Formats: sequence, structure tokens, C-alpha cells
Amino acid sequence: MEAYFPDYHKEEDTLDFESFQGTKSKFIQPASLKDPQLEKLKEALIDWINRTLKTEHIVVQSLEEDLYDGLVLHHLLSRLVGVHLDVEEIALTSPAQICKLEVILKELDKRLGLQDSSLIKWNVKLIHNKDLLATIHLLVAMVKSFQPELDLPPNVKVEVVIVEVIRGGIKSAVETEVLTEDKDTASASSNNPEREDPIEQLLKLETHKVNTVKKAILHFVNQNMATLGLQVADMDKQFADGVILLLLIGQLEGFFIPLFDFNLTPVNESEMLHNVTLAMDLLHDTDLQLPSIDPQDIVSQDTAATLKVLYALFNKYKGK
Repeated sequence: MEAYFPDYHKEEDTLDFESFQGTKSKFIQPASLKDPQLEKLKEALIDWINRTLKTEHIVVQSLEEDLYDGLVLHHLLSRLVGVHLDVEEIALTSPAQICKLEVILKELDKRLGLQDSSLIKWNVKLIHNKDLLATIHLLVAMVKSFQPELDLPPNVKVEVVIVEVIRGGIKSAVETEVLTEDKDTASASSNNPEREDPIEQLLKLETHKVNTVKKAILHFVNQNMATLGLQVADMDKQFADGVILLLLIGQLEGFFIPLFDFNLTPVNESEMLHNVTLAMDLLHDTDLQLPSIDPQDIVSQDTAATLKVLYALFNKYKGK
């Protein structure tokens, strides 16, 4: 006897199938998930997040489990770019988390300069669904844009399975996806003038343009030193002994540096070097990302070294 299937069941099945046509999903191959290079990249990103958010007392243990609700991404955006969005601090429900992520990712995409949607390898749905591939792509893009001096493990690639629903059924393919550039590409990128240290670029400009930026930074310094009754007129000379630099760091970070820790009125180069070295150590403790700077250069009134430190402080605190 021939089986009978009512037509409406067939129509329903067809409608359900057609509603998924054209959808495409991407998954990391199980073997690639165990790749040591991928593990190193995940560890590097977790370490970067935890160092960046150390003062916020936020600790991330898993990229998959700790970023999907928007809390960590919101704090990263605030610390790295100085942007404070009007969103819930802690979103408990799924709709609230999605709404929060929409606001955060819209701002992030704008700050990352990604106007072409085809270049964006993440979205609200993927991040909220704890998609590891999308989460890593987003974090790597943030590091490259906001802290390009940070070294991530190079040449990390994973095998991905791409599954697409088509009219005739399901089509799948395996591809290699690049998460970080290889060393040669990264080196070429670092040699690009657009990736050069901003202060090094600045010092190559005409004198009047350099002075304009120095005035802006000086204005920022004096705004923050006004409550102490201090004013800086000569950026190179007045930061050489480290005293004002230490006081400025204390003002910006909101802590008091005991007077016995440094020389308030240094009388020789050794005492000045002690002050500047202490200042640099404090900056590293606050996770301020700085290029390699020798404290002796600041004591020696090296314009570039002094500007690099002040520019980093200015860039971090100008919007606060």
C-alpha cells in the first residue's frame, strides 16, 4: 500500500526550507581548534584585554564565554578610545544584550574605519552567539587599529567549514582563513608611513604644525595641573627632572605619589633620572601603551621622547 502524505505537509516543508535558502554559516574545523598557534593568539588577546581593563577589575578567562554580552567590549571601547556610550552597564536578558551590542558594534565599526560591510567579519548575531571566529576577528582588528605596537602571534590561520543552504540542498566547502598576518606582511605594514609612530610623523612636518600640536598638548597639561597651582611653559625643560610628569600622572590617574618616593627638588641628574624612571614605571603599571622610551632621553631634554609620553597621556585622557 502506498504511503499518503498530505500536500500541506509538503508545502510547509518547502516553505521552511526556502526560508533558509541563501544562509551561510562558517565554523572552525575541530582540528584547527587545537592548533597551538590559535591557542597562543587566544592567550595573547585575553592577556591584552586583562591588562587593558586591569583598573576596571575585569578579568576575562574565555573569549567565547566572556564577550558575548557586550560588557567587556564596552569597557575596551571606553579605555582605548575614550568613548562612553549610553548603554546598560550590565545587560541580563538576551534582548538587552543584543540591543547593547548593536550600539557598541556600530560605534566600533565607525572607529575602525570599516565603511565597507564586506570587510566586516563579525556582527551582533555572531558575537552574541559566542562565535569564536568572529570574536577573534573583531579583537585583532581592535588591536591593529588602537594599539598597533602590540605584537600578536603572526601568521595564524585556521581551516573553516562554510555551509550554505541552496535550492538543491546544502553545499559545503573548506577554506583557510587568516587571523593574523605573517611576519613579512606585518613588517611591510610597519614600514608604511601611515603606521609610523605619530610623533615621528609629526616631527617631520613644518615647524608651525609641530608647534600647533605642542600647544594643544601643553594646554591639556596645564588644565590638569591648574588645581596644583602649577603651569608648564617649556615642555622640554620642565619635564626633564620628572617632577611635573609624576604630578601629572597622579592627577590623571587619581592617586597620590608619596613624597618620599621621589625627589621633589632634584639637584643632580641621578635624582632626575630616578624621578623619570619612576614615572615610566607608573605609566607601565597603568597599562598605558608607550613606544620604547629611555628615561635618560627625557632627562636629556629630547623633544621626541618627551612628546611621545605626553602624547600618549593626552590621547588617553583628552576626552575625560
